[in-house]
Amino acid sequence: MAKFDLDFTFENIEKLADLVNGKELSEIAIEDQNGNKLTIKGKKCPPPPPPMPPMGMPAVQGVMPAPQAAPADVKAAAPTVSGKEAKAPIVGTFYASPSPDSAPFVSVGDKVKKGDVIYIIESMKVMSEITSDFDGVVKEILVSNGDSVEFDQTVMIIG
Repeated sequence: MAKFDLDFTFENIEKLADLVNGKELSEIAIEDQNGNKLTIKGKKCPPPPPPMPPMGMPAVQGVMPAPQAAPADVKAAAPTVSGKEAKAPIVGTFYASPSPDSAPFVSVGDKVKKGDVIYIIESMKVMSEITSDFDGVVKEILVSNGDSVEFDQTVMIIG
């Protein structure tokens, strides 16, 4: 715990509370040089993600919120067309567009170039834009908006 020469006024305490909430901290504890202590607790942190299953064991899905309505061209099935597989580089939640009211990054039939953003994966409250590793046409999208994806899971087929 750091020691500061701090004036425990209402304004200073309010600023610290705003800092805790603004930075989404679980708590901040301060002690001045006279030994006066102040602890401000924020919102509870979310529970840690469930541990990964051992290699060779199937993943058990936890209770997830209902996914949002997916575009008509999004399918949740095994690949049925040939092409290059765009795979999830991390575990997380698949999002086809940058926001719920935006158009998807790509749809079936769209041409993509290497480096184009094709979807987002949210993992631990961090949004990661996933880019295409190759040029081609989106032939199939195998997951729906809001679906959980595993590391190395095929998300799209690009031919």
